[in-house]
Amino acid sequence: MVRALRVGIIGGGIGGLALAATLKQLGLEFQLFERAPAFGEVGAGVQMTPNAVKVLSALGLHDQLERVSFLPHSIVGRDWRTAAENFRIPLREECPRLYGAEFFHIHRADLHSVLLSLVPPENTTLSSQCVAVSQTKGTAVAKFADGREFEADLIVGADGIQSTVRRGLTGDSSPRFTGNMCWRMVIPFERPPFDLVSPDSSFWLGPKGHVVTYYISAGRAVNVVAIRETDSWVEESWNVPSTKEELIAGFPDWHPNVLNLFSRAQNVFKWGLFDRDPMKEWSVGRITLLGDAAHPMLPFLSQGAAMAIEDGYVLGHVLARETDPIAALQKYERLRLPRTSRVQLESRKRGETYHLASPLKRIYRNAIYRLKQRINPHSGGIQADWVYAYDAIAAARG
Repeated sequence: MVRALRVGIIGGGIGGLALAATLKQLGLEFQLFERAPAFGEVGAGVQMTPNAVKVLSALGLHDQLERVSFLPHSIVGRDWRTAAENFRIPLREECPRLYGAEFFHIHRADLHSVLLSLVPPENTTLSSQCVAVSQTKGTAVAKFADGREFEADLIVGADGIQSTVRRGLTGDSSPRFTGNMCWRMVIPFERPPFDLVSPDSSFWLGPKGHVVTYYISAGRAVNVVAIRETDSWVEESWNVPSTKEELIAGFPDWHPNVLNLFSRAQNVFKWGLFDRDPMKEWSVGRITLLGDAAHPMLPFLSQGAAMAIEDGYVLGHVLARETDPIAALQKYERLRLPRTSRVQLESRKRGETYHLASPLKRIYRNAIYRLKQRINPHSGGIQADWVYAYDAIAAARG
């Protein structure tokens, strides 16, 4: 009988847990290593689009996901100053019909907790900072800061945009600052203030910036993402403190609803947006990458977490069928690299479209939005129907 592959996973974020949950479901041997002393995902809201929800449902998590999420009515494109609608993409009723799954808004910590519920504690090791990876003809090795080593048939780097595993494979330099900075905050409410924030994913598009608002935590809070172009470099981090005064100063003359919402923020954080060009390959021998370690992307299509979830599910199923780790990783790349590369590049394009500085170019863009809205609202707006329609479950069987 051929022995199933033994897998080492570096990083206990969304992507690492998605892979671990898939391997557990399939009965494969794995160990996940997380550098933090305890699990507790930081961050704020995440848009779980139908392509990711299909995977989470296949893992048996649909009911848990639904309980802690908010189901938005639509994606709405709004003018930064007047709030006029330039497009509206129906979600609540349409996503199950068109894509086979709902579109949920969820707090990242809730998503992390839902995935973690599928991973046994004995398959996780905390306080484990990976400092290097290596391999021989027959094994891959992860080395940790405390001197420990872990041997496996293959190692998966799911350790984020500043990935130690990626540097060990490629020697890459630091990711590139994109000229965008972002403020993020979660604003709690006793009941949803629909007169202030509609029950949608609202994209307020303005000159050299945009703001996204949506409900999370079953409607008990509003997640706000506010992005501005800037020449100043900002540390790439989730937790650089800012203030609502600094935030408001970055968006002068924006619509009163936007500024009113900003004024209610208590804990405001900021960071710079960084990315990398798509890679030609993610794997070297028995070591590969997953999620942001492989394909960091700008948030303009809301696909960072979704792509990591897809990666984890597809890789897990490939490993369940292939006994040769090198062949398995080659197949994983063939299935995933074209998809994630397109999402990376299309996310960049959306940033350019959202942030037009010229009033004439914005008028032309908005006219195109409204024309496409009349023809087919699902092919207009942010133009993400091809993202949502993807079926990672079918791909994993291929």
